[in-house]
Amino acid sequence: MKSAQEDQYLEFVAARAKALYRSAYVLAAGDTHLAEDLVQETLSRVYVHWKRVARADSPAAYAQTVLVRTSLTQRRRRSTGERPTGNMPDSAAAGPDAALRLTLLDALGQLPPRDRAVLLLRYWEDRSIEETAQMLKLSSSAVRSQGTRALNRVRALLGDSLADLVPH
Repeated sequence: MKSAQEDQYLEFVAARAKALYRSAYVLAAGDTHLAEDLVQETLSRVYVHWKRVARADSPAAYAQTVLVRTSLTQRRRRSTGERPTGNMPDSAAAGPDAALRLTLLDALGQLPPRDRAVLLLRYWEDRSIEETAQMLKLSSSAVRSQGTRALNRVRALLGDSLADLVPH
């Protein structure tokens, strides 16, 4: 890669890495290590195709699409859903919404990967139905129905516990 293109890529990474990580964290159901792996894999794929990505209408949307597809592919490759751990997880972030955030992430983590991806793109990333459909290679009606079912599953998982966490 030429120096000017490499500089452009590095600027892109500096500007988008945190946003990609936040999305990857949701897609990975709170698994920080998997989220980091997803971002690294995404950025390496973007790097390989940077000439084409840089000419795209929205390199950020391109990277987001790669992240979601990488997440879905990664999930299929895993042989089991087990996650070995030797240490207790890090403590929750300080702040008034820490319990709410952890509860929501736990509920999202119980959803199938494609449902989690639909909710991430539609509500976390605030993508349109058409953008979400294009990114996931689904029809618009499939995104609508899958989104509705996923939201209903999250509501069922949360039950009445969400009302206790929301500040009044």
